[in-house]
Amino acid sequence: MALTANDPSRKSWLNVPKDSDFPIQNIPFGVFITKEDVVTIGTRIGDYAIDLGALQQLNYFEGIDLTDDMFMQDTLNDFISDGKKTWRLVRNRIAELFDTNNPKLRDNEDHKSIVIFNVQDIEMQLPVLIGDYTDFYSSREHATNVGMMFRDPANALLPNWLHLPVGYHGRSSTIIPSGIPVHRPLGQTLPNGETQPVFGPSKLVDFELEMAFITTDANIMGEPVSVEDAEEHIFGLVLFNDWSARDIQKWEYVPLGPFLAKNFASSISPWIVTLDALEPFRVEGPSQEEPKPLDYLQQKGAHSFDINLQVAIEPENAEETIISNSNFKYMYWSMAQQLAHHTINGCRVNSGDLMGSGTISGPTPDSYGSMLELTWGGKNPIQMKDGSERKFINDGDTVIMRGYCQNDTVRIGFGEVCSKLLPPFEKK
Repeated sequence: MALTANDPSRKSWLNVPKDSDFPIQNIPFGVFITKEDVVTIGTRIGDYAIDLGALQQLNYFEGIDLTDDMFMQDTLNDFISDGKKTWRLVRNRIAELFDTNNPKLRDNEDHKSIVIFNVQDIEMQLPVLIGDYTDFYSSREHATNVGMMFRDPANALLPNWLHLPVGYHGRSSTIIPSGIPVHRPLGQTLPNGETQPVFGPSKLVDFELEMAFITTDANIMGEPVSVEDAEEHIFGLVLFNDWSARDIQKWEYVPLGPFLAKNFASSISPWIVTLDALEPFRVEGPSQEEPKPLDYLQQKGAHSFDINLQVAIEPENAEETIISNSNFKYMYWSMAQQLAHHTINGCRVNSGDLMGSGTISGPTPDSYGSMLELTWGGKNPIQMKDGSERKFINDGDTVIMRGYCQNDTVRIGFGEVCSKLLPPFEKK
């Protein structure tokens, strides 16, 4: 089926600012609440949110096989379950409806007043009911940096790392949409030079620059998903800040890995950008020749995406400072390889499951994806525009992540995920 929604020459009758993340070629999917407190599934063009539930009730999806309430729900899970054919039909139809040359909705003032909202007048929600969340560890640069800091610099990567996408199962209950603040976590730490742990607020709260992909119902229990078919089961991507408490992590992670240092909060951008919308930005990932992956993980062609990523810290009542510029294309293990490995043992993957990429770090110090690396464990503080310094994240700081793809004809973006760090939670 043709991806007519991706036509780079298409223009919309809605005004789209120059350098917008959301031109008519994007058509992401999300869930929002209107001023009338109606929860609906929607998309976005420029600075306008479009109520797909209202569009469906007004019969604009006629001819597409959708359940009557497909877009009148509070999550995208059922829509994602319908599969790639339906996703493409819907994106193509939306692009057609909002094309500058199509008068059907453009000239219907009554319908436009029901369907179209200014993004400032809506409240974005978590777009899917996340049943399961897996976090990978797939940036070679990040894994090497951490290995150099915490283990033997000469053997920074553990023996398994170049043979499989390392991952762990996280906690979906504390995944939150952009704009929701996060409290500094409490936990056990082992201060330097001490032999007994202490309890209290984490002193080393960090961000992790990640992306995450959302899956459809990929398999039945016992059935592996092949690396060749894996992308058919990936709906789209979001920006992902996997908050971390480094001092808690250091004390707890042996022998079973991340736990309380990771599960207190993870923040995602609210608009899911489909894999289809990212097609023009495919690139090949890093070479995997030394060593070659086992057969079930081998793939050919372009299975990564050229997505520019940026991290900024905005202190309270001060201007933001950009501290990192990275790119999703640096990831050693692709999303297809991650999903193939995840299911090779028969693990079931469902609609709305979320898979974090792992921290995305590039080859240069200014492209690292965490404060742990940017300050090298706090040894090299970062200077803020207001004159203050940061070794890790302070209370009152807002962490902002942005991402976009761009070529000569179109820019496709994710907006941003921003979250403010608050002091530890106190019961009132």
